[in-house]
Amino acid sequence: MALITTPFGRHSTAAEVVEGIDLSGKRAIVTGAASGIGVETVRALAQTGAIVTLAVRNTDAGAQVAADIMATTGNRNIHVALLDLSDRNSIAKFIAAWREPLHILVNNAGVMALPEQRTPEGWEM
Repeated sequence: MALITTPFGRHSTAAEVVEGIDLSGKRAIVTGAASGIGVETVRALAQTGAIVTLAVRNTDAGAQVAADIMATTGNRNIHVALLDLSDRNSIAKFIAAWREPLHILVNNAGVMALPEQRTPEGWEM
């Protein structure tokens, strides 16, 4: 089996990884896109020309991120949609509202030492 190699490492930036890539016309969804790595993932995709939807629990925070990314990248195809992955109704509404092809899905999630939490269905968050 051949090893997969890459010129990137732990110090590589998202901008370096997407340099020279054209994703114009491609549609992407990034979950958890209102903070942290999600923001930088959206920014990198926006730099490539992708049409990006920030799937977020807090749409006000998402709108602020989207405005900043549009201003810094010039990509006006940045959208914000409510999506709480711990709420099946929120997931159903998000899916029902999606009308376009989807080319890229980034399931971004931050994990830190939090107390155990459960969804309304009783699932561990």
